[in-house]
Amino acid sequence: MPGLYFEEFSIGQKITTVGRTVGESDIFGFAGLTGDFNQIHTDAAFASQTQFGQRIAHGLLGLSIAVGLIMRTGLLEGTVLAFREINEWKFVKPFFIGDTISAELEVTETKALPRIGGGSMTALVTVKNQNGETCQKGSLNLLVLSKPK
Repeated sequence: MPGLYFEEFSIGQKITTVGRTVGESDIFGFAGLTGDFNQIHTDAAFASQTQFGQRIAHGLLGLSIAVGLIMRTGLLEGTVLAFREINEWKFVKPFFIGDTISAELEVTETKALPRIGGGSMTALVTVKNQNGETCQKGSLNLLVLSKPK
């Protein structure tokens, strides 16, 4: 089933994703992919002496998981043209190993772009942990296809 077309998005529309638990292997996989082996992420003894008391997930890993969860909704399956911008992203609280992440989207702006056969959709994204605490937030701007004629 295809995702929503540009015309099917409306300002104020809200979508909540399923959750996904962050594992130790996610952190080490992300560290290997990015080369960011900062001790706060990869060294339990070091991290235990920080203000967090334990290892934390990379902030960009949380953002990446949130984007994956958004894609899992099917909302953009076959209709997204591009992720255009990430705006004013804030890392409010860390994610820890064992935390379950979910994302809430609220469409805040739509703009038709006939020259590309679609439009621009902006959504406020709030990434929460299993306790409902906001850990990250910001907005994503996406280009989405128009309905075929």
